[in-house]
Amino acid sequence: MSPIAMTVLLVVTLTAFAYSARRRWRLMLVARRPENRTDRIGERLAGVVKYVFGQSRMPRYPLAGWAHIIVFFGFCVLLLNSIMLWTRGYVSHGNPAYNLWIFGLHQPLGLIYAFLRDIFTVLVIVGVLVFFYYRLVARLSRLTLNFEGVLILLIIFTMMIADLVYEGVEINKHHAGQFQAAMPFGSLAARLVGDSTFLWHLGFWTHSALVLLFLNLLPYGKHFHVLTVIPNIFTRSLTPRGRLAPIQDIEGRLEREETLGVKAVRDLSWKDVLDFYTCTECGRCSDHCPATNTGKLLSPKHLTIALRDYLYHNEKLLVAADERRTRRPGATRNGNAPDHDAAPGSNGGNGDEKLLLVPETIKPEVLWACTTCSACEEECPVFITYIDKIVSMRQNLAMEQGTFPEQLQTMFQGLENAGNPYSYPNDQRAEWAAGLDVPLMADNPDVEYLYWVGCAASFDDRSRKIAKALAQLLKTAGVRFAILGPEETCNGDPARRAGNEFLFQMLARQNVETLNRYNVKKIVTACPHCFNTLKHEYPDFGGHFEVVHHSELLARLLREGRLRPQRPVPLKVAFHDACYLGRHNGVYDPPREVLRAIPGVELVEPVRTRDRGMCCGAGGAQMWKEEEAGRERVNHARTKQLLEVLPASANGTALGSACPFCKTMLTDGLADLNHEQVRQFDIAEVLWMSVSIES
Repeated sequence: MSPIAMTVLLVVTLTAFAYSARRRWRLMLVARRPENRTDRIGERLAGVVKYVFGQSRMPRYPLAGWAHIIVFFGFCVLLLNSIMLWTRGYVSHGNPAYNLWIFGLHQPLGLIYAFLRDIFTVLVIVGVLVFFYYRLVARLSRLTLNFEGVLILLIIFTMMIADLVYEGVEINKHHAGQFQAAMPFGSLAARLVGDSTFLWHLGFWTHSALVLLFLNLLPYGKHFHVLTVIPNIFTRSLTPRGRLAPIQDIEGRLEREETLGVKAVRDLSWKDVLDFYTCTECGRCSDHCPATNTGKLLSPKHLTIALRDYLYHNEKLLVAADERRTRRPGATRNGNAPDHDAAPGSNGGNGDEKLLLVPETIKPEVLWACTTCSACEEECPVFITYIDKIVSMRQNLAMEQGTFPEQLQTMFQGLENAGNPYSYPNDQRAEWAAGLDVPLMADNPDVEYLYWVGCAASFDDRSRKIAKALAQLLKTAGVRFAILGPEETCNGDPARRAGNEFLFQMLARQNVETLNRYNVKKIVTACPHCFNTLKHEYPDFGGHFEVVHHSELLARLLREGRLRPQRPVPLKVAFHDACYLGRHNGVYDPPREVLRAIPGVELVEPVRTRDRGMCCGAGGAQMWKEEEAGRERVNHARTKQLLEVLPASANGTALGSACPFCKTMLTDGLADLNHEQVRQFDIAEVLWMSVSIES
């Protein structure tokens, strides 16, 4: 099989791959924000087993998922076949090393491997044909339909055919053409190819060369994920999905006029770049993105591709700028060197200003269209994160460049001056509780739960109904609770998601100080945004509390018999999952448990529900700004989906939710779409209808 030819092939191709891999590694190091992803090793390894070798996220798209699973395991099995073929380049038939000593057909393991290799060769062909269909016939819009994808499929398909040809000739030459039970498809191929030495060599060299060609193509396209998926999933974030990492020493960074958020590639982390490398361009993220589905400029897939392509196209400039920076006095390998030659607020001198990401590469409209609903991250099979990158770029726009949607300025001013985005006087926070005898923490600090009311339920008339219903349910169940009243201020979620991290941290520290002063241990809230922030983000500022959503507490009170629904409520309810309750925190069953416990209520599920439920459109500070231009409003699209499962007559029907912002968006959606006869309720409101003895 010509050892000289095999040596030349291996040396040339592996040297070329090493050169490409080194370039990608060096480019990844341009991203300078430190990132530690070496903690909790056992959990990380378990994730690799589950998500890489278990392929557990792939079947969310059944046919494509199972086709990918087949091809993945086919490659795992056939990798050994490639090694065996390269070994055969140095030995002749009959040499013990020809089949590697343990895998000869005379060995039990050899028979098992030969059978697996034969079966998976054909299964991979089937999987590739499925992908050919999606790309060339169905032409799925979620896919990137370019030549690279077709070329890779052609390479894989040709390799598998070459294997069958080589196997068939091998059977004819060395097994007298007899049927081999361990190689059923190879035996079938033997009937077609004869014992042609030319075909034997063609099959051998085609596979041997193409697998090395495939290896060298990986660093230059979407199939780079073949190599990066294991490290990317191993180094995935293990913090709660709803948590955003704080900017450390933000006051000091402001004083030193250092970059805030992400302005250029160097402000990213190596893990961000690894995400870009690992994108498979499958489009699952954009397929479920509410912004993409309503015609906005944002597409999570194309955002990732744009950033990756930007890295590739500006590789020399980025590496050169990074090398200049590391040569400056005071530079460190993992830190930011002083920008002695840079103007305040710039991202370095010597041409670095050409390397800004927004607006040259990413349009601001793309960033401001994100609702931070996490549908993209729920779908991504390789654990790419999007929200952290989008919010980090928003941070730079909001805090350093001062460019953000005009309406957000009103929200920022309200939070800073009044402690709430509505700009109402904060001493009105407890007005919703008039006549309900709801205690204040200042008067009753020794309670089991602090009821964190939130801004919407404090000031918005529609959401105040949620607060009233919940308070009455808690009192009926004998739960000892109190509210902060005027001492409560916004938790800061809208400021943080809009990029104003400084304002968020100011509010967070103020609230944590108040909560710790009262020695609060348990908090209940009806707002998923408050729930998520208090539970996952306040610990970064010294606030450690047991936080429950009102759906969780109400479900427990029902199970314990402390709440007894009695009056029938004849409603058919289409339930909508709040993103910050469901995808961000995994709370799906409690609100349904509450609704099912109410006599007369019939719960129906929309087609897109639970972890695939569509966002109402309020998250990510969208509640406080005009929606980005598109063909449809997000809340209209979601309202239509919910209405699809309700009777056309709409008598005795309602949309159910467990979030005040969802309540607002869905109520507006019903009004805008002329379906005001369909009512909209929070689960607490419906439960109080059944529990209350009032007429």
